[in-house]
Amino acid sequence: MKKLKLHWQILIALLLAIAFALIFPEYVVYVSWMGDLFIRGLKMVIIPLILSSIISGITNIGSAKNLGRIGLKTLLYYFLTSTLAIVTGLLFVNIIKPGVGAELGLSQTVDGLGVNSDSFGTTMMNIVPTNIFVAIVENKMLSIIFFAVLFGFFITKTKNTHRIFLTDLFNSVFDVMMKITMFVIKFTPLGIFGIIVKVVSENDNLAELGSRMGIYMATIFLALVVHSFITLPLLLKVIGKANPLKHFNAVKTALLTAFSTSSSSATLPLTMSAVENKSGVSNKITSFTLPLGATVNMDGTALYELIAAIFIAQAYGIDLSITAQIIAVFTALLASIGAAGIPMAGLVMITIVLTAIGLPLEGVGLILAVDRILDMFRTAVNVWSDTCGAVIIAKSEGEKLKV
Repeated sequence: MKKLKLHWQILIALLLAIAFALIFPEYVVYVSWMGDLFIRGLKMVIIPLILSSIISGITNIGSAKNLGRIGLKTLLYYFLTSTLAIVTGLLFVNIIKPGVGAELGLSQTVDGLGVNSDSFGTTMMNIVPTNIFVAIVENKMLSIIFFAVLFGFFITKTKNTHRIFLTDLFNSVFDVMMKITMFVIKFTPLGIFGIIVKVVSENDNLAELGSRMGIYMATIFLALVVHSFITLPLLLKVIGKANPLKHFNAVKTALLTAFSTSSSSATLPLTMSAVENKSGVSNKITSFTLPLGATVNMDGTALYELIAAIFIAQAYGIDLSITAQIIAVFTALLASIGAAGIPMAGLVMITIVLTAIGLPLEGVGLILAVDRILDMFRTAVNVWSDTCGAVIIAKSEGEKLKV
């Protein structure tokens, strides 16, 4: 018998949870613990996952001996497009405000939301931890990310024996953490059942909840459309001197595959083939930029994480200051770099953004039901950005392309 795919399991769990909460409200207390346990599982993997993913990513890039001219251009492009995607998301979520004014019955006094009251300078100063172990215990996510970046960078500066050993070590740790993370994700339907049962039992206005989720999805979709069909084509035309429509036609099979599989890594062979054979980019460029892009360039994921985090804050009635939103932008950028090119990876990374700005992780339950369809769109955007980057970098190296 064919196993039901996870997104269908989540949808069924969501519907069952709503029905259970409406029919058996007095029994909610007996099943809501599953949601609490699921959230604890997510919290358990956050810190070791972000530490190992960032350190592993940096050491692998550094040890590839490709951080010359092409490497610098590639990293600058990925940083630029991810930042533009996040800013686009920030603009749309603050204009549309999908969670503001919703009578969702959600309220929580959140510990650790002090980032709102700190000045930007103080927040930046506090990124440097006085004690990394205290930062880990206290979930100081920006300090942990800062230390991971520093640690990964200086691994690349050690002698070969130490560098190889530490690179292999953190690759192994990351591999183990991904397996633990995927194990926790297998219990998502049960976790969602527990979370949604509790939300519905405390919420008398389900129509408003459904309406707000529709607006939330539309906000992400509109931001993705602007980034995909305006920002990236403009970069392709102005910087790359290439024809965006010709390039889109060249890679459309890879984009459709990315859309259907929700995996930039699984699409990588098709992406490389299309960019080389149909857009005319050399193997020298594609073999470096596209595998790296599938790992660290997640425009769609970064945009989604930022909008999702602010939507959750709005739904809980938490007013995020400019400083907190800047922190969310910075963390979304780094979290998207750490996200693996697999389905549901962005879902795990959103917990890092929520933790960084002190938002309740229970808010993840609000967005999980519609995550799969959004995952398909944002993965296609991730791959589209990678291919545009390959063309732009190839053009900057003087290559004659077909687009």
